[in-house]
Amino acid sequence: MYEKRAYRNLIKTDGLVQFEVIVKETDLFIQAEKDLSREAREFILKYRRHLETYIRMNPEFLNSFIPIENTIPAPDIVQEMIRASRLTGVGPMAAVAGAMAEWVLKGLFPFSNEVIVENGGDICLAGSKERTVGIYAGSSPLSLKIGVAVDPEETPLGICTSSGTVGHSVSFGKADAVCVVSKSATLADAAATGIGNIVQGQEDIGRGLERGKEIEGVSGVLIIVGEKMGAWGKMRLVKL
Repeated sequence: MYEKRAYRNLIKTDGLVQFEVIVKETDLFIQAEKDLSREAREFILKYRRHLETYIRMNPEFLNSFIPIENTIPAPDIVQEMIRASRLTGVGPMAAVAGAMAEWVLKGLFPFSNEVIVENGGDICLAGSKERTVGIYAGSSPLSLKIGVAVDPEETPLGICTSSGTVGHSVSFGKADAVCVVSKSATLADAAATGIGNIVQGQEDIGRGLERGKEIEGVSGVLIIVGEKMGAWGKMRLVKL
């Protein structure tokens, strides 16, 4: 069932063309210099086909909550999801939203100098302008009060958020938001889930940050639980 993502009304376009592309469970909100809906749909169909074909051959990929072994030939997007799951200790599908955002952005970037792809709160962006990504943390008083500023030279960049209190994605933790920054949105998505799983309360914020430090390829972590937050790494936070 399609669920309207009302938070998208808060996104400022800054002169970019914005459009949604929906294919089955994949629901992307994209900003670019021109309408690339047709191209985006083609890339979504391509990568969904890669994933669906692999899942038919290896159903464990879809259902596992822990890393799996790749015993058969796999397309690049699948290999990256399996690699991210191994680094973070979660199942490969924990990376699917970030992976789809990242791989669609790779496809669209040759057509536009500025591209932002959002997939269920997971973002991959690339371009020549500084951007600020606001952090939604449900009922926390810090929700949408803090943003992550992104310098253009840092892009392409993934900024992915997991929550134990917001949305339908599976999380075994209770953080209002665990936001992870990485050059790979695939890894950032998996890492946000893995870190979020161990945060059961405010007393676990430090432990979550330490876990983030251990994951190769993660450059920054922000954790919000209620009115408390903690941050580590290369993450420039700004007040919204």
